[in-house]
Amino acid sequence: MLDRLEAMALFVRVVERRSFTAASADLEVARSTATDVIRRLEARLGTRLLDRTTRHVEPTPEGQEYYQRCLSILAEVEEAEGALRGAGPVGALRVDAPGVLTRNLLLPRLPEFTARYPGIFLQLGQGERLVNLVREGVDCVIRAGAAEDSSLVMRKLPDLPEITCASPAYLAEHGVPEGIEDLAGHRAVGFLSTRTDAVLPLEFLVAGEVREVKLPSAMVANDAETVSELALLGYGLVQAPRYRFRADLAAGRLVEVLPDCPPPPLPLALYYPQNRHLSARVRVFADWVVDVLRAADL
Repeated sequence: MLDRLEAMALFVRVVERRSFTAASADLEVARSTATDVIRRLEARLGTRLLDRTTRHVEPTPEGQEYYQRCLSILAEVEEAEGALRGAGPVGALRVDAPGVLTRNLLLPRLPEFTARYPGIFLQLGQGERLVNLVREGVDCVIRAGAAEDSSLVMRKLPDLPEITCASPAYLAEHGVPEGIEDLAGHRAVGFLSTRTDAVLPLEFLVAGEVREVKLPSAMVANDAETVSELALLGYGLVQAPRYRFRADLAAGRLVEVLPDCPPPPLPLALYYPQNRHLSARVRVFADWVVDVLRAADL
């Protein structure tokens, strides 16, 4: 049978995952054990903590209050044990970040992180959508663009400088634009936003102001890697963070255009739920990401 702190950790995971099955899998305990632990916990406290239906689990008002207290207690215990051991943070850390950014900027430096914090078991998810962190059991996410969820705590990361470019074959056919006014007759590889289901316009900084230009698209995709490949194949102009195209620019597979009126830098941030105590694992990971991006050739 689980001890009291383990029971708290299980309860927290059930609340966050809204599922006994998912929580049991996360913590590697039998579902029957999880059900029995919560039943005994409710009996000891003399109150119902969870409303159970055939589809999902919801905390009662008393359960929500107990959940918040459990978060603080578990975080304090983790910090105290780490301090006494003289060791760094330990445990699983579930992170979700764009795949291109993960592969190009984080993975090359990851051995430094794991050597510095060997007690952290990192689980990397790759995506663009702003996941429901609490419901999906994710500790933090890295996302580009404007923040859309005010329920999350945001830690600002260094902006990503962007460029406009196209393949040599495309420019040979359509000409090299010297200014915004020369974009008539050009086309772009359309990036379909997964948040708005709309094709994003091109953006240019002209005399300190952002100007949007909507060009026709021969091809549209909602995946950053696919958009990049379409640009390499000559389907139009594309805008993206410079780091993504550095190798293609150096090899001559892509050519930067309109460097005097680049796109505005892309905001980047790390988010975590505000109803969670900022764990040492999230804090050291965020600090490391900031260091990596500041040192990177963006």
